[in-house]
Amino acid sequence: MTETAASGLQKTPLHARHMASGARMVPFAGWEMPVEYSGISAEHMAVRERAGLFDVSHMGQFELAGPGGLDLVQQISCNNASKLEPGQAQYSGLLSAEGTFLDDIIVYRMAPSHFLLVVNAANRESDFGWITQQTEALGGKAAVVDSSSRYAMLALQGPASQEILQPLTGAELGEVPNFGFTYDEVAGARAMILRTGYTGEDGFEVLVPPNTADTVWQAILQSGEASGILPCGFGARDTLRLEAGMRLHGQDIDDTITPLEGGLGWIVGWDKLVFNGHESLRRQKTDGVERKLVGFEMVDRGIARHGYPVMADGTQVGVVTSGTQTPFLKKAIGMAYVPAAMASKDQVLAIDVRGRLLEARVVPMPFYRSASRAG
Repeated sequence: MTETAASGLQKTPLHARHMASGARMVPFAGWEMPVEYSGISAEHMAVRERAGLFDVSHMGQFELAGPGGLDLVQQISCNNASKLEPGQAQYSGLLSAEGTFLDDIIVYRMAPSHFLLVVNAANRESDFGWITQQTEALGGKAAVVDSSSRYAMLALQGPASQEILQPLTGAELGEVPNFGFTYDEVAGARAMILRTGYTGEDGFEVLVPPNTADTVWQAILQSGEASGILPCGFGARDTLRLEAGMRLHGQDIDDTITPLEGGLGWIVGWDKLVFNGHESLRRQKTDGVERKLVGFEMVDRGIARHGYPVMADGTQVGVVTSGTQTPFLKKAIGMAYVPAAMASKDQVLAIDVRGRLLEARVVPMPFYRSASRAG
């Protein structure tokens, strides 16, 4: 459920709670969302060392069901959803006919022919229209419903997540694997409990009815008080996902980038015969790509941010898509597209940081891997 603020921005069911808690609110993908509560660094460290709680109710949720449900998911997404059992999920992409990212998504198999897709807020309307067109092209054998208004979505992330959430639910959380999900109550609210997240830590995303969101939010914070949980905003979510090497649609991947160029060839179901963009991707797999997304660490002192040029012999050869100084690793890191010939480990890059050419080097991603992450 969403309301519209006086500014024209949408509000999540937890908007009043954020305001009452002193969060700093900013526009984000058409929504008024908290960017920070106690500070980005403090919130980042809480997730890495203890736990943090995020409101991600702005995300879109679509349900696909009917006799053609699996066929539709297989056509529109690049991963192989036929390998999922009910109760399992996978990271995937909605691809164009050219094999480029219209969006990156999580696909949850709720039943043999019933799927839930979680999509990015900024792409919700365009994704839904595009999927509806695809459904009609396949003969209309699946129904597609935008269920976003039915859910509020909370993300509890960090090594203490399970011990914080367990007292609030009858579900045996230890039996839910990474990228698995179950159904139960959380703090008295009916819930879908997902072992997924966007921080690189173990944790859970919880879908609940919007009118229960505030009760569940407060119950989780109270349960985690002894563990040092913090409410967190989108500033920390961005630094956390970057440390974990997770791509941000609209920056690191978009409708000009294929999974192979974005270093996400592993989410392509190559064993599927037909899916959107498969011909382009198979050619690219055979012929190779001209550019690749790489991770880098700054060698010289400075921070390379989104949009900064990557230079070689006085000419721009690439561009930084994400970059920051991370609170946990205490390094300036980032991602950039560079020519494929410059994508090998330890390759030296020259990045134009506000008129100064600073040295960086290519390193493997993720930059950080959690010891506590399940699966």
